[in-house]
Amino acid sequence: MRTGPDNVSSAYQQHTSSHSNSNSEFEMQSIHSNAEKLRSTTYAYDDKKDMTVTYDNEILEKKDSKSDIFTSVNRYASHPSEARISSDEYDHQEAEFKDTKVKRALKPRHIGMIALGGTIGTGLFIGISDPLQKSGPVGSLIAYIFMGTVVYFVTQALGEMATFIPVTSSITVFSSRFLSPAFGVSNGYLYWFNWAITYAVEISVVGQVIEFWTTKVPLAAWISIFWVLVTALNFFPVSVYGEIEFWVASVKVLAIVGYLIYALVIVCGGSKQGPIGFRYWRHGYAMGGGMISKDKNEARFLGWVASLINAAFTYQGTELVGITAGEAANPRKSVPRAINKVVFRIVIFYILSLFFIGLLVPYNDPKLNSATSYIASSPFVISIENAGTRALPHIFNAIIMITIISAANSNVYVSSRVLYSLALSGHAPKIFARVTPQGVPFLGVIVTALMGLLAFLVVNNNANEAFNWLINISTLAGLCAWLFISMSHLRFMEALKYRGISRDDLPFKARFMPYGSYYACFFITVIIFIQGFTAFSPKFDVASFFTAYISLILLAVLFIGCQLYYRCRFFWKVEDIDIDTDRREIDEIVWEDDEPKTAWDKFWAAVA
Repeated sequence: MRTGPDNVSSAYQQHTSSHSNSNSEFEMQSIHSNAEKLRSTTYAYDDKKDMTVTYDNEILEKKDSKSDIFTSVNRYASHPSEARISSDEYDHQEAEFKDTKVKRALKPRHIGMIALGGTIGTGLFIGISDPLQKSGPVGSLIAYIFMGTVVYFVTQALGEMATFIPVTSSITVFSSRFLSPAFGVSNGYLYWFNWAITYAVEISVVGQVIEFWTTKVPLAAWISIFWVLVTALNFFPVSVYGEIEFWVASVKVLAIVGYLIYALVIVCGGSKQGPIGFRYWRHGYAMGGGMISKDKNEARFLGWVASLINAAFTYQGTELVGITAGEAANPRKSVPRAINKVVFRIVIFYILSLFFIGLLVPYNDPKLNSATSYIASSPFVISIENAGTRALPHIFNAIIMITIISAANSNVYVSSRVLYSLALSGHAPKIFARVTPQGVPFLGVIVTALMGLLAFLVVNNNANEAFNWLINISTLAGLCAWLFISMSHLRFMEALKYRGISRDDLPFKARFMPYGSYYACFFITVIIFIQGFTAFSPKFDVASFFTAYISLILLAVLFIGCQLYYRCRFFWKVEDIDIDTDRREIDEIVWEDDEPKTAWDKFWAAVA
């Protein structure tokens, strides 16, 4: 809760103590200190009277032992308005407040593996076939390394803010607090829609993966089975979600590490192919075949740009640790630990995987365009089949299936927490802030699950086209979220400087800042605008244009609508940026973590 400076609370205590025994008519004193900076007004009242507090539509409650105090502070709007609350309503509101708290039940190993699992998905196992074809093994490797640097700075920025103010769905909360309500609301709803649609996509894909083994069961049946399963899992306490993601992420990690060892053996001659070495990096294979242009050099450059865009979409999910900050048992410890290991995850799981894939699979392998099954075009499976190892494709198919189910589970979790956060901020119906006794925002889960039913559209060929359009609407949401994270961090640092708070005193200090956030802002903006370049070349195509940019158009419409509704500044003034709400209660907690004692616990503490 945002409060005034010490002299305000001191003056208020003197005022209330001098009137604590008074039962006279309603007595009120408004105390203003540094009003331009914090704009906080406090009123004392006799418990037999109604009172009116004014300040921009949002009421935050605090009950003193001697008198009841209501401090009304608007975090978002730019013009004061009145709100009336009576003392008779207080108990009811307090009861509602208790029902809107998620539980801090995610342990450090949960947070670490959720952050890790968010980076390993179908984008890695299947999505890298496209950049391999267009820009070859070397071009795609350079593209992924470059995008890895952008992701590193985004996660560093998020880590600094989410550790200082660990709230649920911090990605969307920070946009509202540090930029403006219009940025926060438009980002929040588009981000929710992105993960809700992605849930439908993941559910529709599980059945297609299973068709690698059998086609006897209808696709609609698989969609129904896994929709019920994943939706039901999200009604369990968050500790159950954390445990599931921990073990699924462990399977994915072991699979990648096992593949890297396997690939090294194959490269060195451990298969019927003999020693491969850098065979596919020579003889014009290094930069692939390119795209669009007839000029080889221009075509290869455009192919590299396309692989850069593909890498940006593949890395999405690395920011999910920011969603979990509000439910971390010890955010000041677990969040920095997870953030600091992002660079190692990028290197080990993406860069090394792509490096070995580039050694084992030529960019012109016809299997990269295979449509016989969902995983048939996976470079991982192709490299295994080329080596002649028969059992491994089935094992990898099982791993991909587990990965997709895990991703679907995370999609519902993230979407429900975004709606929960929007409701707490007053930007979604308050009913979405209600939680079960176990701390699960159940209505957010239900609404997201209903969006998941769109997965049935893939069963009908005509409806499938509409489904693809829904996917296109959500594609840029992740990149926009990265942009807003970096922009929010720049504003966050300005607010700290204005308050006289040194970044050296923060629980976690992001590296190479502010330059890293400027670097990320610039290149993310460039990628957002150039990602649809194929709509303009070789000639302009209207359908391709809207397919590529409909997300950006929708974001602009949402932003303009919110700007008109809230009548707020484009950016908050630096003195109005709120860095106090949700932080002070965290500062007052003495965090106690059980240090790992057994070798098993120490192993997972190091890995996660």
